[in-house]
Amino acid sequence: MAVSEIIGAAVGVLILIIVAYVVVGGTLTAAETVSNAQKDLTLRQEARIQTSLEITDKDKNGPVINISVTNTGTEVIRDFSHMVIFTHTNGDAAGYRHLTYGDTCGIEGTWCIPDPGIVPDTIHPKELDPGEKMWIFAVSPAGTTPDWCQVTTGNGVYASAYL
Repeated sequence: MAVSEIIGAAVGVLILIIVAYVVVGGTLTAAETVSNAQKDLTLRQEARIQTSLEITDKDKNGPVINISVTNTGTEVIRDFSHMVIFTHTNGDAAGYRHLTYGDTCGIEGTWCIPDPGIVPDTIHPKELDPGEKMWIFAVSPAGTTPDWCQVTTGNGVYASAYL
């Protein structure tokens, strides 16, 4: 009988150790996940704070818009596929138009960077470094002549101007 009590106690202690190991492991994993998420959020906010744009030149010819954007911040802008341009035309029942990035210039509802689109482009080719100017060629949907546009980066920073 005494042996069965010792074996039962040993099994109970073993189960207690396993449960404690699982609980502590789960708590450490959750803490690491939360810590990494907070670190990523901080890095994104820091990049957003350091990003700044300014629309310096603008020209329109019907639905075609030519604007230049200068990077006045300290963050390199490189993710053009997540940048968008919003336009507005007075009297347009649709309201604001959303233009997405495209590699080919001249397609209705898109914007592109013509060659040479970024001046000067010596440090990081095909990326908008601080102090560089980027020319944007955008085509609004047919029948619209925009009077306002907004350039928005992938991290939410924007610049707008009347055309």
